[in-house]
Amino acid sequence: MKRVLIANRGEIAVRIARTLRELGLEAVAVHTAEDRLALHVRSADRALELESARGYLNAEELISLARSAGVDAIHPGYGFLSENAEFAAACATAGLTFIGPPAAAIAAMGSKQRARAAMAAAGVPITPGGDARSLDEAKATAARVGYPVLIKATDGGGGKGMRLVETEAELESALERTRSEAQNAFGSDAVYLEKAITDARHVELQVLGDQHGKIVHLFERDCSIQRRHQKIVEETPCPVLTPQTLAKMGEVAIRGAASIGYFSAGTFEFLLAPDGSFYFLEMNTRLQVEHPITELVTGLDLVRAMISVARGDKLELDQPVRRGAAIEVRIYAEDPASGFLPSPGKITLLRPASGPFVRDDSGVYEGAEVSASYDPLLAKLSVWAENREHALARMRRALQDYAIGGIRTNLAFLARVIADPDFARGDYDIDFVGRKLDALLAEPNADAESRVLLAAASAVAAQIEAEKSTSCEPLQQALSPWVSAQRSALKS
Repeated sequence: MKRVLIANRGEIAVRIARTLRELGLEAVAVHTAEDRLALHVRSADRALELESARGYLNAEELISLARSAGVDAIHPGYGFLSENAEFAAACATAGLTFIGPPAAAIAAMGSKQRARAAMAAAGVPITPGGDARSLDEAKATAARVGYPVLIKATDGGGGKGMRLVETEAELESALERTRSEAQNAFGSDAVYLEKAITDARHVELQVLGDQHGKIVHLFERDCSIQRRHQKIVEETPCPVLTPQTLAKMGEVAIRGAASIGYFSAGTFEFLLAPDGSFYFLEMNTRLQVEHPITELVTGLDLVRAMISVARGDKLELDQPVRRGAAIEVRIYAEDPASGFLPSPGKITLLRPASGPFVRDDSGVYEGAEVSASYDPLLAKLSVWAENREHALARMRRALQDYAIGGIRTNLAFLARVIADPDFARGDYDIDFVGRKLDALLAEPNADAESRVLLAAASAVAAQIEAEKSTSCEPLQQALSPWVSAQRSALKS
């Protein structure tokens, strides 16, 4: 393996390219015309343009470009084609190494209903539920497991195609809406029902296996801080998970992975009930967005491990060790004050957080244009410390230091989540954001002095922007007298 095509974009493509360079492998990026100036293109050794309107989802074009460029392997990252069994199989047919699990394992976990059946057969505890192919069947399933229930897209993921139903009166309309959303997002309107576990936490377990039958787990991540089923904050260790429950989770996850012949990196997602019982949700047959915090506490490079496994190497991990605590937040180009609507545009200022044990996985740069065509994730900010208390303090400081201008972001919203007293105590579940949304959206009241300083800063910023396009002297004179004295400080 000498040359690897990264079938993705954004921060994950940048992150993969870095490990490829460390390994002395050539990184080949792909991009649409819209992405030709993107950071992942600048981070690669070579870049190829995608001409199809389907862009990063066109498996045939990706494989054709890879073969024409003399590529040996393809890393899919996450999203797009990363969990597409047909793409993995097509890579093998074309003589390209797919840096991920075997196509059969992806297919086995690709349908949530098939995955539930396979894991139940392997002895993995699953959430009570069943089919919902018709309204009558959905009613029967819900009556059997008891309300509240979740309607879920069979072929869904990423928090889409999911709806909570409290009573039978809500079931019909919720079923229709979820089917429509599933069809639009995943090309299939198939759905099923699960019992909604109240006051639960979303805890996932990282697994890693080689092609020689060895599988290990790399501990858990608590992903309960979510908005509309989309994770926004993750941490490890989980504040409430006992060593005994972790051991049981690890045992069933390894058994489940072995039952489908799994190798490479993968993640088992569970619901953890307040009484310590846990239930299988799904398996993600790819690298997770939140993998950096596992890397921070284990010292492992999961992308490097995936490449090693794809080459056929044996895992040398006998007893993985976890040290300290790590937290990750996802920084989005979105406006929390406007219902979290995406905020595309040009980034006019970018000052990432830095310092000891602070990691910024970013896919943008100052001057970059944020597109409305893709997921609005800009960066992932992660911190490590010797314990959770210090990790929280480090994250609070890092969020204060992080600055992005030109677009709206969720930085302030994330800071309020991290500062929340309940979160600081580790007292939260998957409904945390929903319960506290009004408080988390509330802007702090600024005192008189702060308001004056903010107004002054706005005036200086306005003049700097004006000077970029005009040298109009009357405008300079119209601004307050101290502007010229402050201009250089703001520019710096």
